[in-house]
Amino acid sequence: MWAAVGLSLVVLLVTYITHWITQWRNPKCNGVLPPGSMGWPLVGETLNAMTLSNSIDLHPFVKRRVTKYGPIFRTSLVGRPIVVSTDPEFNSHLLQQEGKLVELGFFDSFTKILNLSGEATTTGTVIHKCLRSITLNHFGAETLKEKLLPLIEKTVVETLASWSSQASVEVKHASSVMLFNFSAKHMTGYDAETSSDNLGDKFSRIMNSFLSFPVNVPGTAYHNGLQDRDKIITALRDMLEKRRMSPDTHQGDFLDQISKEKLFSEESVVYAVFGVLLASFEPISSILALAFSLLGEHPAALKELTAENEALLKNRENPNSSLTWDEYKSMTFTRQVVNETLRLGNAAPALLRRALKDIPVKGFTIPAGWTIMAFTTAIQLSPNAFQDPLEFNPWRWKDLDSLVISKNFMPFGRGSRQCAGAEYTRVFLATFLHVLVTKYSWKTIDAGRMVRKNMLLFGASIHIKLSEKKN
Repeated sequence: MWAAVGLSLVVLLVTYITHWITQWRNPKCNGVLPPGSMGWPLVGETLNAMTLSNSIDLHPFVKRRVTKYGPIFRTSLVGRPIVVSTDPEFNSHLLQQEGKLVELGFFDSFTKILNLSGEATTTGTVIHKCLRSITLNHFGAETLKEKLLPLIEKTVVETLASWSSQASVEVKHASSVMLFNFSAKHMTGYDAETSSDNLGDKFSRIMNSFLSFPVNVPGTAYHNGLQDRDKIITALRDMLEKRRMSPDTHQGDFLDQISKEKLFSEESVVYAVFGVLLASFEPISSILALAFSLLGEHPAALKELTAENEALLKNRENPNSSLTWDEYKSMTFTRQVVNETLRLGNAAPALLRRALKDIPVKGFTIPAGWTIMAFTTAIQLSPNAFQDPLEFNPWRWKDLDSLVISKNFMPFGRGSRQCAGAEYTRVFLATFLHVLVTKYSWKTIDAGRMVRKNMLLFGASIHIKLSEKKN
C-alpha cells in the first residue's frame, strides 16, 4: 500500500512539474506571442544574457535571437517575461506612448535598489515632470552656458594634470571619479577631499547589481548592491539633515531646490538625489574610455580633432581664456566625434517599459504587464541606418539626413522621458576632448577590452600614459 501511495505522489509531482514547465514555456496571451523561448523556469535565459562580450557589436544574446526570430522576440530574464524589440518604427512609437500604452518597467533588482516601488518612486507623471524640471534647471543648456561650462573645463584641466603625473591611468575608473565628484559637488555640496565616505566607488559597484536576481544572500551582486545603496542613502540623509540645521548654506543647489518641493517627502528627496547622481557619471565615463580607444586606433580622426581645437585657441584674443559657449557650438568635428562615440558605445543600450495593456505589433501581441526592452543599440548599429555601422567614422555625421538621425540615433532615449542630462553629457565630453587634444598626448599602456558586461551594461577598460605637450 505504501508503495502505491509513494508512486501516486511521484506521479502527481511529475504531473505538476510538467504542467508548470509547460505553462512557463507557453504563457497566456490574448493573441499570438512574439516568437522566442522562455528558457528554464524562473532562470529563463538570464545566464546567456549576462555573458561578457569583447565586441563593440550588439551583444550576442540579442544578435543570435534577432537572426533566429526577427526584430521582435520574447524571452525571460531574472524571472520576468520580456519582449525585446530592435525594430526602429515600433521603438519610436513605443517611446511616444508614455502613460498610454506603457510606463517605466525596471527589473526587480533595479526597482528595489532605487526604491522605485515605494513612496520615493519617481515614475509618477507629475513627480517625474517636477524632477525633470529641477534637473534641467541645474544641468540644462542655460545653466551650462551661464555657469557650468567654465567649471567643467576647470575640473577637466585639474584632472588631466593629475593624470599626467601618474605612471598610468585606468580611464574608466579615473573618469568616474572625476565625473561623480563634479556632479555631487554641484548637486549637494559634497567634497570628496574632505568627506570620509568614498561615495563614488559605492555608486560604481551598484551598477553590477541591476541585472541580477533579487535574492538578498551575502555574496550576491544584489546583496552587495543593497549594502552600498544603504551606505549612500545614509550619507545623503546626513547631508539633508545638516542642510536643514544650517539653512543658510548651499542655497540654490539641486538638493536645496528638491527638498523645498512639496511633492517630495524626505525619503523621496534622498532617493531622487541618489538616482540623478547615478545617472550623472556612470554612462559618461564609459564613453570617455571608448573615445580614448577609438581615437588611438584612428589617427586621421585624432589629427582633425586636434586641428579644430588648436585653431580655436589660435583665434582667441586671449589664448588663456576659458572655453565659451560660442566656441563650444563652433566645434563641429568635435561634436561629430562625440556623436559617433555615443552611437557605438551607447552606454545605456536599452530602454525598459511595462505594457499597461495588450499591445498589438506586426501580427503579434505583447501581453499587459510584460516588460518591453526597446534596444536602441541594435538600431544604432544597423546597416540599414548607418553604412559600415561598426566603423568609427565621425565624418558620416556631415551628410546624415536629419530624419535618419531622429529615427535611428537615441543615446538619450526619446519622448517625454528623454534624458534631462543629454546636453550636459555632450558638453562634458566635448570639453574633455578639447582640453585633452590641445594640452596632452597619450599612449596606450594596456588596451584592455571594449566589453559589454552583459546585454544591458557597456564597459571599457584602457590604461594610458598621459604626457603634457611641449610647445
